[in-house]
Amino acid sequence: MKNFSFAKARLLLKTVFKKWWNRDPFNESAIIAYNAIFSLPGLLVVVIAIAGYFLGGDAVSGKLHSEIAQAMGNDTADQVQSMVMFASQSKDSVWATIMGIAIILVGATGVFVHLQKSLNTIWEVKASTTKSGIWSFIKTRIFSFGLIVSIAFLLLISLVVSSLLSAFSSWVLLHWSGSLLIIFEILNVVFSLAIITVLFAMMFKFLPDAKIKWRSVWIGAFVTSLLFVLGKSALGLYFGKADPGSGYGAAGSIILILLWTSYSSMIVFFGAEFTKVYSDNLYGQIPASENGVKEKNSVANKRQKKGEKKK
Repeated sequence: MKNFSFAKARLLLKTVFKKWWNRDPFNESAIIAYNAIFSLPGLLVVVIAIAGYFLGGDAVSGKLHSEIAQAMGNDTADQVQSMVMFASQSKDSVWATIMGIAIILVGATGVFVHLQKSLNTIWEVKASTTKSGIWSFIKTRIFSFGLIVSIAFLLLISLVVSSLLSAFSSWVLLHWSGSLLIIFEILNVVFSLAIITVLFAMMFKFLPDAKIKWRSVWIGAFVTSLLFVLGKSALGLYFGKADPGSGYGAAGSIILILLWTSYSSMIVFFGAEFTKVYSDNLYGQIPASENGVKEKNSVANKRQKKGEKKK
């Protein structure tokens, strides 16, 4: 893969699609979507609380509301906002408050735990059974919470830069030609793409139980972010035109969230598969981390067994 050619690129994409299809992405994405419904309130409560500490809860909530409305419509955004409001309400007693916070944290990290399992399958590794138990469960949850904090930090940076670009574009509109606003729109899109790329790079680097180097994830993360942005726009158009949740009445918003999460998960899995195949071609098979082991039926183990038989 060092010498790029369209024939090699076509072969790589063909391999990626075949592996992605054979892993049944519809079933995997349905599991992620199911867990996302339960994780969504807690996840957003934590993200809003952390990012809102610096910029204010209203600003962060408004940004999230506009993003969800753009992807799934205003009704769904209002429903999600209500879910977050009820989840973040203070309880009557100290113990009730503690239990509420614990439930929020466990719920918020749940979707990342299942995403980790799916990425492990793609990287042909699994968590070591010798290191399982309550401590492993706690470490996984703490690690997942660290990713949530990272998401909040990236959202914070995105809000600050978007606000600066918006303020500067208003100043340009008053003092310069309006055609220059196109440049700021392009900058905003490029920066948003960079933020999403960093997020996917962190997911592909840290979630799987494999020793993945940074050089192996950046190209895959960029490709995934491009597919994700294009997919988000396509889903927004589809939901706006077809309105697939309209036939479900009051449950329509939940159906839209499930569909959006499921479709988006399939895009993420395709990007992760691309990252794996690209990394294997350039740097060889990635070993398992200290917390994981290679799958017995993985490609690497099959090749090793064939080599032992020949000897």
